[in-house]
Amino acid sequence: MKTTIPNELKATVPMTQFGKILTATPVIMTIVATMLAGLASSEMTRAQYDRSLAAQQQSKAGDQWSYFQAKRLRAGLQRSTLDVLQATTPVRSFNSEQFRQSAAGLSVATDRPEPAKAKTELVALLDSPAGKQTLASLQNGELPAAPPPPHLDQQVESALAAIESTQPEPEVAALVAPIKVITVNEALRAAVTRARDYDAVLTPLNRTIDQIEALISQAAAPDRDFTVARLRYTGARYDAESRLNQGIANLYELQVRQSNMSAERHHRRSQRFFFGMLAAQAAVIIATFSIAAQKRSLLWSMAATAGLAAIGFAIYVYFYI
Repeated sequence: MKTTIPNELKATVPMTQFGKILTATPVIMTIVATMLAGLASSEMTRAQYDRSLAAQQQSKAGDQWSYFQAKRLRAGLQRSTLDVLQATTPVRSFNSEQFRQSAAGLSVATDRPEPAKAKTELVALLDSPAGKQTLASLQNGELPAAPPPPHLDQQVESALAAIESTQPEPEVAALVAPIKVITVNEALRAAVTRARDYDAVLTPLNRTIDQIEALISQAAAPDRDFTVARLRYTGARYDAESRLNQGIANLYELQVRQSNMSAERHHRRSQRFFFGMLAAQAAVIIATFSIAAQKRSLLWSMAATAGLAAIGFAIYVYFYI
């Protein structure tokens, strides 16, 4: 004989351990799914930030490459002009003492005050410490010594060598991966500081050369030997400065690769967190269906169906849209 227990009496029966777990599962899995969704969104935001940072760094690298190309072009122009000058007219080695004596003995028209004033200023400038240092540099044909290059980490040197030699991207990525971001930042900061320090060393010489050239022009006393020495000095200066810009550009390129790799890593983590969220939602649906079957509740069934539809829609969007 089959016995039917009234529903009122079933409601008073204490819930079993399995029943308690089953009832708590949708709540717990909902919390887990919400946390995973937040983590997926956070990782995607960081990936977008790293992509934006890589674009900014690529722009800075492009600026340095533009400086490099412009200075190389100017250096080539100086050398081309020097070659034409040497091929068309006799040119002697620049002698600073002879140049100073020639400027002191320069004859100018007495009825014109501008050339006379220019001659006086030229002689005073050449006798000044800055003038003597500039003439010595022009005579020797040597630039002032650049600040010593910064000490680079061995991993950074290997990665830069791979980038400069245009190695395949997988090989470059393998070399860039173990490098810390702070290591590259410090190397870049040192390279920029070195370029600025060298510019500070060259600026007084450049200014003095420009002043001498302007005063020679005003005094109407062109000096071919000085022009040749200036062309040689300027070409060497542009070459030296372009190499410094090249070093800075290579470090920016290294930063770009680091940022792109970090963006890809965060993107992969976002995908994995998203899949974890889908799994947690599936657990919620399964538990909800179980409770709905046990209690025969329409609301529990509607909730499970809505969750299942949400997961199906997410899978459809992921694979087909």
